[in-house]
Amino acid sequence: MNKRKGTGITIFVLCIGGFFIYAYLLMLSEWSPIVLQLSVLMIAGGILGVVAWIGYVMATTKPSSASITSDD
Repeated sequence: MNKRKGTGITIFVLCIGGFFIYAYLLMLSEWSPIVLQLSVLMIAGGILGVVAWIGYVMATTKPSSASITSDD
């Protein structure tokens, strides 16, 4: 088995294991309110981070000569 295939199997197994740990923490543990709050916080932060990155790229990228149009 080559290194790439082994890495892929490792990532797959870790993701499945992570899902079961997350499901346990969310459904069966006393930590479920905190886990839910942190999950929502990470989702909102990720989405807003991507939007902020898009805005930063739009603000700092120089326009190419093909996209320059006259502003009337």
